[in-house]
Amino acid sequence: MAEKNAYILGTEREELYRLGYQHQVWSKEARKGWEIGEFSYGQTILDLGCGPGFCTQELAYIAGPHGKVIGVDKSRSYIDFLDKTNELHALNIETHCCDFNEMSLLNESLDAIYCRWAMAWISNPEEIINKTCGYLKSGGAFVIQEYYDWSTFQIEPNLPGMTKAIKAALKSMKEQDGDIDIGRRLPAIFYDAGMEVISTRLMPKLATPEDLNWYWPKTFLHIYLPKIVERGFLSQGEVEEALDDFEQLEFINGATIHCPQMIEVVAVKP
Repeated sequence: MAEKNAYILGTEREELYRLGYQHQVWSKEARKGWEIGEFSYGQTILDLGCGPGFCTQELAYIAGPHGKVIGVDKSRSYIDFLDKTNELHALNIETHCCDFNEMSLLNESLDAIYCRWAMAWISNPEEIINKTCGYLKSGGAFVIQEYYDWSTFQIEPNLPGMTKAIKAALKSMKEQDGDIDIGRRLPAIFYDAGMEVISTRLMPKLATPEDLNWYWPKTFLHIYLPKIVERGFLSQGEVEEALDDFEQLEFINGATIHCPQMIEVVAVKP
């Protein structure tokens, strides 16, 4: 069942599949971040903005039966999905269905925090990061992956309908609460929160029709473009033209997609 206003892309079955596919595309980068942050057996780890829990499940195997992963998300349907996953796999996952503003954990109770694509959609990332850093023990790591520059989402060769739709999608995101390019501000935010930034790395993805990365933007556009018709950023005809362009792009020799530029920041509590 759809949840009204839970996420800009919704929480329907189609979006659940897209998130699972997206995790396959980005799982290697997630695991690399966890290695830099020294996520390990026996730890208590917070998955902030866990969604349906594709990362949460992997983190629970890392933490093991003597550790714990806490998944926090505002979507009841996603938390219910994660609870079923937890029961099915006999993992040690604790879930909290709440807004980040309502989240309440014990100070210095966490060994690590992971967050991906959550800070871009809220109006007070500085406040939330400062709050969650208080939950970390001394030496605990916060690994976060967010957009650095969404405008790098471009296709080659240029097809007018698709290019127009990508620009409209970016405009729609910039007119919502939050900062779609929050990633560029994260190092400064962590320093202001009293954390030590130990690693920053860009995570570029260039997709071709033959590889796994291609279907990450494809599945996103098929779900998101119709939604911004309702908000007046595109007409139905423009969406159809854009998706037709995308289908053509797949059969053009040498076609590429430069995906939105991501950044990872790893900060440690002194």
